[in-house]
Amino acid sequence: MAEEKKATQRVVVEMFGLTYQLKTDDPERLKRLAAEGDRRIKEMSRKVRSFDVKRIAALTVLQMMDDYDQLRRDYDELVQLLEEK
Repeated sequence: MAEEKKATQRVVVEMFGLTYQLKTDDPERLKRLAAEGDRRIKEMSRKVRSFDVKRIAALTVLQMMDDYDQLRRDYDELVQLLEEK
């Protein structure tokens, strides 16, 4: 059976004081992701104590990619362990 395609909706989210109007087929997920992004950006801005938004954003992305990379390695290791059984 074919999956129903969700309707695209416009959603307004705010991150680090900036407002973005985005399109998505899953508004609640996008809002949740934006809220987490906002939280992480604010956390990073407190750590680096800089007013340079580009620097804060770049450092936040690097931290998130490090988190993602670690999760990916953990996932791959788990899959390998499961395949060995």
